[in-house]
Amino acid sequence: MRKEDFLAFEKKYQRLNRQLFSGIFILGGLFFLGTIWYSLVEEWSWSDSAYMTIITLSTVGFGEIHPLGEKSRLFTIILILLGVIAIGYIVNRFTELIIQDYFQQRNRLKQELSLLESLSNHYIVCGFGRMGRQIALEFEAENIPFVVIDSDSERINKAKQKNYITIQGDATLDDSLLDAKIEKCICLVAALKSDAENLYTILSAKTLNPKIRAIARAGSEEALQKMQRAGADAVVSPYITGAKRLASAALRPQVMDFVDGVLTGADRSYYMEEFLLDSENCIYVGNTLKDAQLRVQSGALILAIRRVNGSLIVGPMGDTVLCEGDMLICLGTAEQLRQLNQILDPLHFSPPRTPKNT
Repeated sequence: MRKEDFLAFEKKYQRLNRQLFSGIFILGGLFFLGTIWYSLVEEWSWSDSAYMTIITLSTVGFGEIHPLGEKSRLFTIILILLGVIAIGYIVNRFTELIIQDYFQQRNRLKQELSLLESLSNHYIVCGFGRMGRQIALEFEAENIPFVVIDSDSERINKAKQKNYITIQGDATLDDSLLDAKIEKCICLVAALKSDAENLYTILSAKTLNPKIRAIARAGSEEALQKMQRAGADAVVSPYITGAKRLASAALRPQVMDFVDGVLTGADRSYYMEEFLLDSENCIYVGNTLKDAQLRVQSGALILAIRRVNGSLIVGPMGDTVLCEGDMLICLGTAEQLRQLNQILDPLHFSPPRTPKNT
C-alpha cells in the first residue's frame, strides 16, 4: 500500500464527496427558492409553500394545494425539471460510492497506511511467489511484523486475503523500499523470480540501510557469489539447499526430523533461539559458562557461540568465556528460552518468538 496510491484514492473519494454535497446543496437551494416563490408570489403560508415545493421536487403526483397562476405554473414546470436533474445527480453520485465500495475501501486503505507508517524493526519480503508465500507463513507463525512487496496485482490480492501488509511495486526500485520503511527495517528477504532482480534489490537495500540484514535467493552458483559480493548477509540456493536436505533425509532421517522440528516448532516442544550479549545489560559478560551456570538457571542448552569476528564455537565447554558481542545459539523449551532471555537481558526482557499455537 503506497502512500501515493492512498492519496490518489483519497483525491477521487473527495471529488465524489464534493459532487454529492454539491447536488444536495443545489436541491436545498431549489427548495428554498420554491418556498419563497409560492410565499411571495402566491401569498401562501410558509407551511403550504414548503409543502408545495416538496411535492413538486419529488414529483409524487399530488395536485395543487391552491390554484396557481400562469407564472407560477411555468415556475413549477421549471422547478420539476430542475428537481429531477438534481435528485438524479445525487442518486448517481451516491450509487457510485456504494457500488464501488468507497466507504469500506477507504477505511481499509487508511488502516493499511496506518499499519505501514507505524512499522518498526520489521521484515520485508520481496516477492510473493511460492517461496515468498512460504516465508510469509513462517513469519506469521512466529508473530514477526513484515511487509510484502510484489509488482503482480494477483499476488498482492492473495497476500491481502491473508491480511498481510502489502505494497504493489517493483522491489528493485528505491521508492518501493522506502515505502516499506526500509530505514526502520531489520531484515530484507529477496525472493523474486530472477537472480538479476534479487541482486538489484540487495544493492538498493544495502544502499538505503547499510545496517539491514539482507538475505537473497539465488538460482545458480555464479549468482550466489555475485550477491555475496553485493553485500548479501546470507544467500540461499533452493536447488543446492534442497538437494542437501534430500540427501540428509535419506541418510540421516531421524536427525533431519529432529532438526526440522526444532527449526519450525513442529513438535511444539523444543525451539532454537539466538541471544546477543551486551555488557550494559548482561552481568555475565567476562565470566565462563561454568561460573554463569546458565544451564542450571534456565535449563536451556548452549549449542554454539558465534564470536564478533565470525568464528563459531560448537559445543562450548565450561571454561569458555562469554565475551561482549557474542551470539549464543541455544536450544530449549519455550519456557526455558524465556527464562534464559530474562537472565541474559533483565533490563530489556522480551520473550523469544514462538509459534502462535504453542
